[in-house]
Amino acid sequence: MVTSVSAFVSQFFLMTGEIVILCTCGSETEAGKIALHLLEQRLAACVNVAPLTRRYYRWQGAIESAVEHLLLIKSSAALFPAVQAAIRQVHSYEVPELLALPVLDGSTDYLNWLRANLRPVSEP
Repeated sequence: MVTSVSAFVSQFFLMTGEIVILCTCGSETEAGKIALHLLEQRLAACVNVAPLTRRYYRWQGAIESAVEHLLLIKSSAALFPAVQAAIRQVHSYEVPELLALPVLDGSTDYLNWLRANLRPVSEP
């Protein structure tokens, strides 16, 4: 279904190829560690950390609540598999939140800066 939704969206909206990835962390220390890890590998051009968000969720049959830090990771769709792998290497959660949202459009200057600060997709 994701493929068909992606095809539908790309027919009607300008797609830039860039994405914003949502990822939550249990502590500010972990959020900083993940942000730096992604920046050092040039998998993200920028990572914002929104402190102290409250999440309500279902886990193993029970409703849970937690205070977390939300990462807003600016990257590209082509690098998303590498971003996922890098986050899973250092994240403490068994199932970390990893949601990629397409960037439909943006300022030319910002998008050019973002692209210039990501590694080429062909690099390991």
